[in-house]
Amino acid sequence: MNDLTNKVAYITGGSKGIGFGIAKKLLSSGMRVAISSRNKDAAKKAASDLSDDSKKILAIESDVSLMKDEQNAVEKIMNHFGQLDVLVANAGVGHFAAIDELTEKDWKETIDTNLTGVFNSVKASIDPLKKSKGYIITIASLAGANFFETASAYNASKFGLVGFTQAIMLDLRKYGIKVTTIMPGSVTSYFNNHEPNDADAWKIQPEDIGQIVDDLLHMHPRTLPSKIEVRPSMPAK
Repeated sequence: MNDLTNKVAYITGGSKGIGFGIAKKLLSSGMRVAISSRNKDAAKKAASDLSDDSKKILAIESDVSLMKDEQNAVEKIMNHFGQLDVLVANAGVGHFAAIDELTEKDWKETIDTNLTGVFNSVKASIDPLKKSKGYIITIASLAGANFFETASAYNASKFGLVGFTQAIMLDLRKYGIKVTTIMPGSVTSYFNNHEPNDADAWKIQPEDIGQIVDDLLHMHPRTLPSKIEVRPSMPAK
C-alpha cells in the first residue's frame, strides 16, 4: 500500500488525542479519512479542524460497543468514498480502581469499548477490506503486556485486544489483509479525562503514533510488523 493517495481510512475515536493525530497524518499523506466519535458534534468539529474538503473527510457518530453503529458507520463510508482500505481501531476508555472498588458498570464499559468494540469495528469492515486487500491496525497499550495495580479492567481489555489482534492477523493474511497492533506507553492525550499540558512534553505525542501508522502503510507488502511496542525515550524526571 505504498502509494496512499486517495486510499480510505476509518479511524474510530478520531475526534481527539491519538485518533486525531493519526487522521491528521494520513490526510497529509493523501488519504481520505473517516473519523468517528460517540458525540456527533465532536466528530463534526474535529473533521472541520482536519479539513474543509468533504471529499477528503467524513465525520461519523458511532458507539463502537454497538455492532449496529459500526455497521452503519462502514455503510456510510462506502456510500461516501466507495471503498475502505484501512481500519484504525483506536476508540478506548479507561476505568481504574482496585477490584474491591471496581463497579460492574465500569468493568462492562471498559470491556465493551476496548475489546468488543474492536471486534465490532473489524467485523463490520471485513468485506470491504477483503476487496481492497487492506490493513487493520488496533491501538492497544503496554498495559496489554504489563499488569499494574487498579487496572484489572483495563489490563483485561488490552491483554485481550493484543491476543485478538494477533489471532485475526493469522485469520486474515490469506486474504491479503495485514493486521498490526500498536502498544503505546505514556501518550499525551485526553484519555481518562486528562487535559494535555506542557508537563506532557516527555510523553509520546499523537503525531508520533500517526507517523508509525503512516510508516506501516508505506512498508513493503512482504513485511509485517505484527506487534509494535512504543514508549517514551526517557521517563519523566
